[in-house]
Order: sequence, then C-alpha cells, then structure tokens
Amino acid sequence: MATEDVDPRFTDLDAWPFASAMEAMWDGQMAAVAAVRSALPALTAAAAAAAEVLGESGRLVYVGAGTSGRVAVQDGAELPPTFDWPLERIVFAMAGGQDALISSVEGAEDDTADGIRRMEEARIGPADVVIGVAASGTTPFTVAAVQRATERGAVTISIANNAGAPLLAAARFPVLVETGSELIAGSTRMKAGTAQKVVLNLISTGIMLRLGRVYRGMMVNMRTANAKLKLRAQQMVARIAGCDVEEAAAALQITHGDIKLATLVVLGYAPEAAAGILARSGGNLRVALSDIADGAI
Repeated sequence: MATEDVDPRFTDLDAWPFASAMEAMWDGQMAAVAAVRSALPALTAAAAAAAEVLGESGRLVYVGAGTSGRVAVQDGAELPPTFDWPLERIVFAMAGGQDALISSVEGAEDDTADGIRRMEEARIGPADVVIGVAASGTTPFTVAAVQRATERGAVTISIANNAGAPLLAAARFPVLVETGSELIAGSTRMKAGTAQKVVLNLISTGIMLRLGRVYRGMMVNMRTANAKLKLRAQQMVARIAGCDVEEAAAALQITHGDIKLATLVVLGYAPEAAAGILARSGGNLRVALSDIADGAI
C-alpha cells in the first residue's frame, strides 16, 4: 500500500533543519488537497446520488476506524448546527464505539462481525447513505459494514487512499484519492487524513446544497444557537429580504430563529402562510422566492 511506503526523499527528515522539515510537511498537505481534484467526478456523482435518496427520512451514516473514523465523525457532527440536519438522521459507526474517539481500542478495526452488526442494528436501507472511510481501504470493520450496507440497498460511498482497495469495491460509489506515501511512513493522519477531510467536506456540503439548505452562499438552515449566530441570521434575512437588521430581528423572533420563515415574514406573509409556501417548495428558499416572483403563490 502506497500509504505505508517509506518515501526515500524523507528517510533523513529527522536530521533536516527544522524549518526545512516543516516546509516539507506543508508541501505534503498541499499535495494532499491537490490530489482530490482527480476524484471530483466520483465524489460529485456520490453526493448527487446521496441527495436523491435521502428525502424526508433517510439517514447519513458514517463508518470508520481510528483516524479515518474520527475525521468522519467530525464531518457529521457539524451538520446539525450548520445545516439543521436532524441529529436522529445521523448514525456514527465508529469501530470500538465512542471511546475510540479519544483513545485506541485494541482490535476494534479488525472486527468484521461488529461492522456487520452495526448495519443490522441500525436497520440500514435504501433511503440511507453510508459513507465508509479508510486510508488503507482494507480496514475489516469498515469494509464489512459498507458491504452489508450495499447488500441492504443503501447508497454506499467509500473513501480510500490506495488503488484496488477492498473498500472501494464494497461501495456503489467509490472515491479514490491517491495521496501516495506519507512523509512519516504510515502516518495517515497527515496527507491521507487531510484529503479525507476535504472529500467529506465536499460530499456533505454538496448534499446540503442539493437539498436546498444553502441560498446565495448562505447557511439559511443554520441554527441560531448563540449571540454570534443570531447576528449572522439577522444579517442574512436583511440581505435576502432587503430590510434593515431591526426588522429582520423582529421576524426571527416571531419565527423562533428560522431564517427562511423570517425572510418570508419580512416579505409580508404570516408565519403560517410562510410555512405553507416553504412546504410546497420542499423547503427550498430559492424555489419559494421564484414561485412568489412568478405569481405562482
């Protein structure tokens, strides 16, 4: 596996001038990001397929072990506050359970039976999207979980950093990001981990984009959980509806912080009517505003 190879360029890395070593590590991070470009068609197809099936009840399921699992959990954990994705529609299947998020759980990544059991217990089905991440692409827990999820009809996406890996064959939508050998052999928290985070960012954000949870580059489904976010929400409503911040704040107060509803309230609709308009547009603010402009509502 390329991610396990010793790169001859860096065999004496520990003896280099420290500034040169740091620059080499930075170069490696930039190369990891650049490696994602060739995977764009695959990850675009994966995100589009995921958005197509999730509907009103489908779940996003993240599967992984070790570093890859932690990167996957980080991506999923950001979706509820950023896009108001329901917490009950996220499943984390981390080898070794929650304890493995902060410490190593011996043998957990080799437990194929546990990977299968997690998919069975979660009752994974055709409305679900299962994302398996492993730098090596051989992690038994992750491969077994993704294989079973595929068998159960889910949209399965695999992310690996080695060509020909079993994990890629296990998923309906394989995403290969060839980051090559690490500066420190086998330390996939470096280049491979960086590339995985970029891919997960693109897939999950692409899904939310397709589902109408972004409007004009703004997080219009964002949860207004603190003072900073409340101010941001006010600025969003003011920008979209063409009102001042005070009027936006008043509308957000009425709609309990719902940015989309508040926008329609500013435009003259009662909260109940605004909710109906959004429901008919599938929650997509762009569609709702277009229907209003066209006189369809």
